[in-house]
Amino acid sequence: MKTLLCLLSLVALGLAGCAAPTRYVDPGNDQGAVSMQLDYRDFNKAADKAVASMLASGAVDNPAGGRYVLVVSRIVNDTMQRLDTDQLVKKIRVQLLRSGRVVTTTAVGIDGPEDEMNQLTRTLRNSEEFDQRGVEKKGTLQAPDLSLSGKILQRNRRVADEQQVEYYVQLTLTDLSSGLALWENETQVIKRGSDASVAW
Repeated sequence: MKTLLCLLSLVALGLAGCAAPTRYVDPGNDQGAVSMQLDYRDFNKAADKAVASMLASGAVDNPAGGRYVLVVSRIVNDTMQRLDTDQLVKKIRVQLLRSGRVVTTTAVGIDGPEDEMNQLTRTLRNSEEFDQRGVEKKGTLQAPDLSLSGKILQRNRRVADEQQVEYYVQLTLTDLSSGLALWENETQVIKRGSDASVAW
């Protein structure tokens, strides 16, 4: 039994020694292998293109001055991957906020407030335990002017003896007062590679 344990330990040590060492990757200069799945480079590219298009279109230029209030609606994942669409949305929100033309509300959302503290702090009204001068008053939350919604689609195709995976990041900016789409955009991410590469 002791010999078997020693042998298993040696095999485990040998396998660990063969593994590639862990290292940092510079996201701005990553020349590593490209996978057939969506990765952070694809989200960065899609967010950059969407924001550049939105800003160039003038859709977020408020004629009354000031900044529009944006709410994020639903971004549907229609791919074979388990994606967190917030990864894409957060990049878009950060860039829009930095542009100085848009702020994002976290007080409302499709599945309730993104930050529940918006409502919870208002339950402190009339509590004897809190200095009421610091408690948020009624009518201070800002309603959204614009809504960002979208969909991420995946289509797999055969090209000669390789597979081609096409991703479409479709986004729509809606004026909530009129219900009209002020801006729409589609970013394509197309990858071609071996059938051995997994796309989900």
